[in-house]
Amino acid sequence: MKLPNIHIKKILYATDLSESAVHAFSYAVSLANLYAAGITILHVLAEFPGEEFIANMVDTDTWNEIKNRHYSEARNQLIGKKRDHVAIKEVLQAFSEGVKADGEDLSFVTDEILIKSGDPAETIVETAKEQTCDLIVMGTHGRGGLADILIGSTAKKVVRQSAIPALVVRLP
Repeated sequence: MKLPNIHIKKILYATDLSESAVHAFSYAVSLANLYAAGITILHVLAEFPGEEFIANMVDTDTWNEIKNRHYSEARNQLIGKKRDHVAIKEVLQAFSEGVKADGEDLSFVTDEILIKSGDPAETIVETAKEQTCDLIVMGTHGRGGLADILIGSTAKKVVRQSAIPALVVRLP
């Protein structure tokens, strides 16, 4: 039986900025160096469920009253979130450059740094498809227990939904 050659040219590194995600980056960098692959860094900001969720909680008139009362506050928060996007992107850029500077034999290329909003698992899978990635690398908290069974982790959902391989890295 002849095994196929594996060609990894583009890696999607998904990060939630946690310690486990930082540990997973070492795997992404190692594989990128081994295969001369580029790395696309993705951070997903989970969105609020939206008005469909609200409709189940309060009637339309009450919701409209709340929206009108808090319009300027919400606007200021949205402007702040846009600034946060820029700050997170700068942090990820500095992190990537710092890893390159600290590593003697590291020659990986950061293709792109993306900050997106949405459901983390769906956004990771969709971004991997859009970017034509060959591999997804991400960390996991490995909390386990009842919460993991009932809710399911982002990593578990990505593994189930992704058409490409996903490497899920736990903290040692």
